[in-house]
Formats: sequence, structure tokens, C-alpha cells
Amino acid sequence: MTLTPEIRWIDTPEALDAACVEVAQAEVIALDTEFFRERTFHPVPALIQFSAGGPVWLVDPQAVDCTDDFRRLLGEGPLKLLHASSEDLEVLAHWAGASVAPLVDTQIAQALLGENPAMGYQRLVEFWTGESLPKDETRSDWLQRPLSDSQQLYAALDVVFLLKVWEHQRDALDRFGRREWLEDDCRELMAQALRSDEADAEWYRRHRQLWRLSPRQIEAYRLLTTWREGEARQRNLPRGWLVNDRVLFGIAEHMPENRFQLGEIEEIKPGLIKRDGDTLLALVRQARKCDAAMLPAALPSPLGADYKQRMKALKRVVNDFAERLGLAPEVLMRRRDLEALITADLAGEPLPLPEGWRGECLAEPLSQALKEIAA
Repeated sequence: MTLTPEIRWIDTPEALDAACVEVAQAEVIALDTEFFRERTFHPVPALIQFSAGGPVWLVDPQAVDCTDDFRRLLGEGPLKLLHASSEDLEVLAHWAGASVAPLVDTQIAQALLGENPAMGYQRLVEFWTGESLPKDETRSDWLQRPLSDSQQLYAALDVVFLLKVWEHQRDALDRFGRREWLEDDCRELMAQALRSDEADAEWYRRHRQLWRLSPRQIEAYRLLTTWREGEARQRNLPRGWLVNDRVLFGIAEHMPENRFQLGEIEEIKPGLIKRDGDTLLALVRQARKCDAAMLPAALPSPLGADYKQRMKALKRVVNDFAERLGLAPEVLMRRRDLEALITADLAGEPLPLPEGWRGECLAEPLSQALKEIAA
């Protein structure tokens, strides 16, 4: 395959709309972005690349706003190909104010073919085409203008080879009968992208040591992380620049009542106390006053015998099916999903069993494994 694609630069709305006309009837469009987010919560879009198999268009989002035609192209019409797309979807949502559909993520496709679930794009291209992509611009400054010829080629090849990779993946998925699996997973990926703001109140669940907290402390940590996510977004700061999870967890553990006690939290910065100390203390007080009936449930210790027994049984089910299907176990179920099953089972609550194609494979054997332990 040629390593010298035709590249067209776009920095006006007229040029962007003209490109949309050229690809509107295509079946598939390869799409990628370059961005910068070291100092911001929202990614700063630096470049948007797309191709339908002919020219590669490089859109300068610093010079041109998204047009209605491009917004429609993103949200309907041809299938859009991306690789490891979560941040790209965030970039496009922020710049274009649009979701991407229909969508195929080639990293997910590769995982469903039994390969490394986190395979990078350069390795993916080599796997399917035997070509080695240039790596010299991996950490390039994509906000500089003009972009060098090397930068433009690097960016263009990201979408040129994506189309070829998909041809191979599509055929392989059809042979395995897993095309519908990919469509299900990509629909869920799109749904998650639309729920980004709503996920603020769920951030607290990511902490691996949440089981060490009491229900009231968990509520405090939930309130603190929800506030931090919203503030980081509003101030457009990286969440760690505002306050990191370790500090918020420490606040929830100690439940300080005043600024002096707040200042004793490990790693807390004086600037945070000065700027947001009253807010943090108010959130702790809110958790202290929360009606006991409204508090989240205490989480079981993963060190307990009952927990370990259940985890071992569930992992055996997942590993057996993964081996049978030739998939990595984490593609079938993530550890946090297994933990949610165990927590519900120990609490006597309805089990959050997997749905879709995973549910067809695993729902019954997972439920049965837990029933056998309880018997």
C-alpha cells in the first residue's frame, strides 16, 4: 500500500463542506483526531483526519468551526471507523457538539477476534498489513502551525490504514459469527460517550479501596468526587490539578469538621483549602447529616472468605468461556463487574448479570455458580 496518500488541508467552512459532499455516499469513513489536554479538562482539538479511501482530509479545528454538514456526517450516513475511540469521541463531542454514529472501534473488533484487547494502532496495522508505520511524530506538537510534512503524513496514515485493517477484521468477524457482537459493543460505547456528564456521580465507584469506608464515609467521598468532576469541567482544569482522588479519599476517611482538621489531610495543598475549603467541609457536613436510610450500602471486604470463594467461582466460569471462545477473560467481563455481582449476592440483592451476547454466554452459569455456593 502506498505510504504517500493525497493530503488536502482544510481551514475554511467551505472546504469542509466540499469534503463532506465528496464522502457523503461512501460506505465507510476512517476518522481520527489529534489533541492536547495536559493543562485542561476538555481536550483541545488540534487536528481531525478523515478519508473514505481516496484523499485524506486534515481539518484544522483551530481555524474552522464545525459546520452543519460535517456534524451530520458524523451523526448519520456512512459507518465511521476509529481506533481506541473514547478520547476521539470526546474531542469530536467538544468541537462538533455531535456524537458519532454508526461507529466501529477497531480496537474492540480486534479484542473480539481473540487478540490483545488493548492492541495499539501501529501494532494493529502491522498485524493485518505487514506495514510498519512511522513513529517519529508520536509525541509531536499538533498545535503548531504550519504542520510539517512529516506530521501531515503521520496523521494521514492513521486513517489510510484504518480502512484496510477494517476489511480484514470484517471478514474475520463474519467467519467467527461475531459481527453482531461488535455492533452491540460499539453501540454501548456510543451510549457511554453520551453519558459523560451523568457519570460524575458514579466516579467514586472507581476507587479500589472503597470497601474500607463506612456508608457515611462512602457518601462523603461520592459527594466530594461529584463536586470535583463538575468543577474540573466548569473550570476546564485537569481533575488532578484541582484535587486528586487520594486527597478526596483522605477527606472522606477523616471527615474533618474544620479547616485545621482539613489541613491535616495528607497531600492536601494550602491553596485548595484557601480556595475551596469551605465547600469541601460543607460536603462533609452534608454526608454527616444524611439520613441513614439514604446512605449507600457498606461494601464487603475482598479479603473475606465468602468474597474470595465467590470471586474464585465466577472467575472460573469466565475463564472457561474465554478459553472456549478464544478471548481474553477481561473482554467477557471486567473485574469490577464481577465485584458488583459478588456485592449484590452477599447483600441478597438482584444480580447485575451481563446482557446482550455476554449475557447469552454467561448469565446462567454465573448465576448457577453463586447458587451452588449459597446452597
